[in-house]
Amino acid sequence: MTKTTQPSPYFKPSEAVVARVMRTLARRVDGMELPAVEKISQSQQEAPFQILISTLLSARTQDATTLAASTRLFKKAPTAKAVAALSVKQIEKLIYPVGFYRNKAGFVKEASKVLVAKFGGQVPSTLEELVTLPGVGRKTANLVMILAFKSQTSICVDIHVHRISNRLGWVQTRDPEQTEQALYRVIGRRFWPVINLHLVTWGQNICRPVYPRCGDCAIISDCQRVGVERVGRSKRDGQT
Repeated sequence: MTKTTQPSPYFKPSEAVVARVMRTLARRVDGMELPAVEKISQSQQEAPFQILISTLLSARTQDATTLAASTRLFKKAPTAKAVAALSVKQIEKLIYPVGFYRNKAGFVKEASKVLVAKFGGQVPSTLEELVTLPGVGRKTANLVMILAFKSQTSICVDIHVHRISNRLGWVQTRDPEQTEQALYRVIGRRFWPVINLHLVTWGQNICRPVYPRCGDCAIISDCQRVGVERVGRSKRDGQT
């Protein structure tokens, strides 16, 4: 497939197109496997600490591994105070084999200590405070704001959101942080809290990084397919 011409950095899709895409995705992701952090949010009744730590563990890690590691850790130490009391080696053993588990164990320990020392063991409810915690960047902070504190003014951008937003032709950006800032400009506020859930779920199932299943895509008519040169076979053709 011929590569599509790149749009301008802040190409603004029409409100009708954005609404159509988001409504379609909301219907199509219903029943699909939820991302691990979303599952933890539901099972832990949106407990901010569990959401924070699970998001830290999820980077560059398969969802099933994140869910299993988080479950083991919270069974042993469900609060910031309890995690802070563990040794880094204990945390490593509990969260293995998440990606970069040694580094993450250090961040989990230090973040928990800071929560106890500075915030009374509670997760702060502002983005500015969250990003002061060890290992916490904007993606993690925004997801905590959305899932734990029901923020209506945050957009969480992970690699799936970054990739699909560029493929759709809504933005032309080099990294997730640029994508976050661009999306604030080009999509309506009502979609900010849900774009991560919809695009991550779609990205894990249909709009994959390599060989996206364009033949199975419900939003293909509204997608510019920027940068897509080869596609995977449709599930209807027998490829999973």
